[in-house]
Amino acid sequence: MIGNLQPKALRTHASGATCFVLLLVAFFSVGVKAQTLLVVNQGDSDVSIVDAAIGRQVATIAENTPGVHGHEVAVSGDGHTAFVPIYGSSGVGKPGIDGHEMLVIDVPSRTVIGDIDFGHGVRPHFPVFDPVSGMLYVTTELDKTVTIVDPKTRKIVGTIPTGQEESHMLAVSHDGKRGYTANVGPGTVSVLDMLDRKTIAVIPVAGHVQRIAVSADDKLVFTADQTKPQLAVIDTASNKVKTWVALPGLGYGTAATPNGKWLLVAVPSTNQVAVVDLGKMEVARKIDVEALPQEIVIPPPGKVAYVSCATAGKIAVIDLDKWNVDKTIAAGKFADGLAWAK
Repeated sequence: MIGNLQPKALRTHASGATCFVLLLVAFFSVGVKAQTLLVVNQGDSDVSIVDAAIGRQVATIAENTPGVHGHEVAVSGDGHTAFVPIYGSSGVGKPGIDGHEMLVIDVPSRTVIGDIDFGHGVRPHFPVFDPVSGMLYVTTELDKTVTIVDPKTRKIVGTIPTGQEESHMLAVSHDGKRGYTANVGPGTVSVLDMLDRKTIAVIPVAGHVQRIAVSADDKLVFTADQTKPQLAVIDTASNKVKTWVALPGLGYGTAATPNGKWLLVAVPSTNQVAVVDLGKMEVARKIDVEALPQEIVIPPPGKVAYVSCATAGKIAVIDLDKWNVDKTIAAGKFADGLAWAK
């Protein structure tokens, strides 16, 4: 049976076979949710739509923001809407044009349907959708804040101060209560109360830091030292650096597996992903990937990891059972930010 149509009813039509095929296509297109990976290509100023099931880029969406471009992307809980902050024309801490807006993309139709204007140059960078509160958070570096956006109304509803320059990246605890920003130039991590919208603590880490992630149980936060090949492990109970993990090179993007056992760390200098055993707090294995790995996304149920490889313009797909690269997917120039749309 397909929907409410019985096979006998299908046979009453002269073109029954054709109808059957068309109904199958319609049924599966409506009844099965697409598994889509979004990739922000800095070099092309566009967003790739990747069909994860077939492992291929199927479309691109132009940002159409001359002189400036996006770095990162987040997707709403229903997978229908993507948000791409337009950071500017340069990298963090470097001179250039300051971005002031965030694009709103309708994922099913693959079109830009609007934008959210911050009113002045803030270099909006990393967006995080919080399923608990339903809010969208985005780092707004030049204001030293995280801006809160209602994704349904597309209105700015508040800000949270970070107390630091260059609050580039953001991670939010799974209960939606705590936020953590990696403050690149100062080399610190700001701890934020997401409900009361205030800074709880600023944790000194290193001369410079990059990227940030939270463990599956919210007990640990990870950020990569940019002066030494090591990873800082922060205890969220004490808001202090608990230990360090030696890496094969300077670390970058990180992502924890849902089972809480592993942390994947992009190591651009060696073109590898280091797999940290969170029980032993040491690198258990290294996986070779394409040039300049940046960001890592591990969608549920945690069987594969997607790694953007910027210089190669590709996405490495890592099998987390076999611990190898299962395939690579062509994206765009300087593929960077990733988001999963279920």
